[in-house]
Amino acid sequence: MKENIFGKDINECETLMADIGEAKYRGRQLYQWLYEKRCADFKEMTNFSSQLREKLMNNFELTHGRIEEVQKDQYDGTKKYLIELYDGQYIEAVLMHYDHGASLCVSTQVGCNMGCKFCASTRGGKIRDLSAAEILDQIYLAEKEEKLRISNIVIMGIGEPLENYHEVIKFIRIANTGFGIGQRKISLSTCGIIPGIEALADENLQINLAISLHSAFADRRRMLMPIAKQYDLEPLMAACKAYFDKTGRRITYEYALIESYNDRDEDIAGLVKLLKGSQNHLNLIGLNEVQETDYKESSRLGYFQAELEKQGINVTLRRKMGREIDAACGQLRKKRYEDKVSV
Repeated sequence: MKENIFGKDINECETLMADIGEAKYRGRQLYQWLYEKRCADFKEMTNFSSQLREKLMNNFELTHGRIEEVQKDQYDGTKKYLIELYDGQYIEAVLMHYDHGASLCVSTQVGCNMGCKFCASTRGGKIRDLSAAEILDQIYLAEKEEKLRISNIVIMGIGEPLENYHEVIKFIRIANTGFGIGQRKISLSTCGIIPGIEALADENLQINLAISLHSAFADRRRMLMPIAKQYDLEPLMAACKAYFDKTGRRITYEYALIESYNDRDEDIAGLVKLLKGSQNHLNLIGLNEVQETDYKESSRLGYFQAELEKQGINVTLRRKMGREIDAACGQLRKKRYEDKVSV
């Protein structure tokens, strides 16, 4: 089986050209064809000689995944794509439309090991990491399907990005320099993998970092998010402060409001104590309910936001997208696997 050329970074493109006896600058041209021009076939690379195109075809493939299913929310136009990979595994990507452009939420793993109690992605655990090519392919396929250009990327789909660190960093750099998506238009959300946060601070990137917080109390956060037993709240907040001090990039804390669990008045007081005086931001989220759990979306979203604002906390309420589709990460993928088993 030939190696897929899609997903190679600029250095790899230059090296492969040298390896087949071509000038280094041809690698930069190849990089432009793959990403800037979204080329789908070696034959389209018209500034290469027929001999060079034949060399590439003899040594490499230029292949992409396949969108298996599309769900569309008629209320806000949000679309969820079920994408089949080369090995028959499935991932999801979600397209959301905002005033500032088209935003795509991408997955970084097939399944997830984090075990968050309110999330469908983690049911069945992680099967494997995605390659940078497979993460990039979600942009390529969504753009091809919708005939538009993605302007914003949210790395918040299935999987924990910082558990697949090197492929995710490679993806970010190609999305930026290849697809032309500005780093400040790329957001990465993590459950709080401290070594990954520390490494990310040294990457000299201008991306937006989001931390899944979901409770201001360590014991309650551990109950919701088993990974917090390994990376507890106090050292996590210290790592986040160090990240901000080193990069100057404001951190967003994600907080899915769950009825009678983390929406109490004492939770408001806990968040004020945790975040007061920082330059960071709190993003309140209406919970996307999952059938396998008893967690319900809180009815106190508006109250919770207002009380935090009174205490001087920088807080916003995220507009809930995709109400009419399988909006929670992993739900559509889970259904597809269940359908296969029942056949």
